[in-house]
Amino acid sequence: MKTAVISGGAGGLGRALADRLQARGYRTFLLDLDVGDLVETERQVPVACDLTDRDQLAAAADRIRQRHPCIDLVIYSAGITQIGAFADLRDATHRKVFEVNYFSATALAGALLQAVRAAGGTHLAISSVAGFAPLFHRTAYAASKHALEGFFKSLRSEEALHGVRCQIAAPSFVATNIGNPQLCADGTSRPGAAADGLDLMSADQAADVILRGLDSGAPLIPVGRIARLSWWLNSLSPGFFQRLMERNIRDL
Repeated sequence: MKTAVISGGAGGLGRALADRLQARGYRTFLLDLDVGDLVETERQVPVACDLTDRDQLAAAADRIRQRHPCIDLVIYSAGITQIGAFADLRDATHRKVFEVNYFSATALAGALLQAVRAAGGTHLAISSVAGFAPLFHRTAYAASKHALEGFFKSLRSEEALHGVRCQIAAPSFVATNIGNPQLCADGTSRPGAAADGLDLMSADQAADVILRGLDSGAPLIPVGRIARLSWWLNSLSPGFFQRLMERNIRDL
């Protein structure tokens, strides 16, 4: 039985990915801050963990490695968003976005590096259109996703020497928390709750696209029509993409 670890595994996209991997015969370890809604089964193991707490993350990784020293797939799906002008962004909030979206992913990758090498497995980072292109009122979020992509694109060259793949999925707007943003006082909220989203996808739709990309070995997996168009336009003409993005997002 293959083994997958999914951070943010209790969220909409994490759960959709877990369901599909379990149907393929994987045993999935689902890491999240609150796993109270998840039931442990032969193929699903919830692991309560604050991924920004290095001691908790290390303990969770140790628990997983003791049971499965070879890990076939790690999906880095944990994340938060923050919407608002940079002029109003507090330093603590900026750092919080990076702690969740970037540093927790790189720490988990380090903790499971040898186990993924042992399986000749795959690191799959869930980024965003904001990971390769600008997005209005998302300075901290976009910066964290740009950093995430830079890390895994660079890690790809190192881990290829060990038979390990590093892939990146870049969804546009996945509607996982519409009406339930759980907005914090600092302006951060759960992903998938943006009121200015375009061409929204369900978590199930996004998971299907991501796993098709995983199967194909694609280095970058644009998820959704907006993501594909954004990647193409931003690559061809960054200035034109920025003007188009501002026209469609800023005035909503």
